[in-house]
Amino acid sequence: MAVVAAVKGQSKSIRMLPQLDDQAAFFNLFTAIPVIVTAFTFHFNVHAIGMELGKPAAMASAVRISLILCALIYFSIGLFGYILFGDSIEADILVNFDEATGSTIGSLLNDTVRLSYALHLMLVFPLLNFSLRSNIDELLFPNKSLLVKDTKRFLCLTFVLLATAYLIAIAIPNIWYFFQFMGSTSAVCIAFIFPGALALRDVHGISSRKDKIIGATMIILALITSTIAISSNLYTLGN
Repeated sequence: MAVVAAVKGQSKSIRMLPQLDDQAAFFNLFTAIPVIVTAFTFHFNVHAIGMELGKPAAMASAVRISLILCALIYFSIGLFGYILFGDSIEADILVNFDEATGSTIGSLLNDTVRLSYALHLMLVFPLLNFSLRSNIDELLFPNKSLLVKDTKRFLCLTFVLLATAYLIAIAIPNIWYFFQFMGSTSAVCIAFIFPGALALRDVHGISSRKDKIIGATMIILALITSTIAISSNLYTLGN
């Protein structure tokens, strides 16, 4: 759709650099970092998925390939979405596809995009919910039997988590704020602070000096960017 719009001369004018009108606009740039961090935070699933593979050692290659594919997909969607919608692009790009296009093909493409996103959620949500359910179960029922052996507890916990996620999704008016706060708190901890802390603590004595320097740098940068992002978010909400 973006290419067709560009060929017809209907694409939006875009800027290669952000427009910084004041100091607040500069700090708003940091609010994009938590969103990017959230998109690439999958650490809690790596070991569980790796154990399911025939060759667990292949997980390293799978992670690298996944990172490259995700980066290409995110970059393509962001670039062509901006070309297609310009400054009117919404935090949730699906909102832009709610607009009438005035043509049958355009309406068909709009529906295709929304259906593909629904399919994406069907595939991704169970993967995220799997880790969440396992951790909540171990936290609340540490002395119980394995969750897979207790069907009643499994179903009840799954229903509660699904209902909670559904209610939160309805209550939050803008998905951008959710990704900002989650990315600047829990996602930053999982992706940067916890791995850096493990390298610094080095219980098994396997971290090199380089590993410890990188770990300390990750923690410092994560704390700085997270603090700025949270402050910018609260300032924006307050105004």
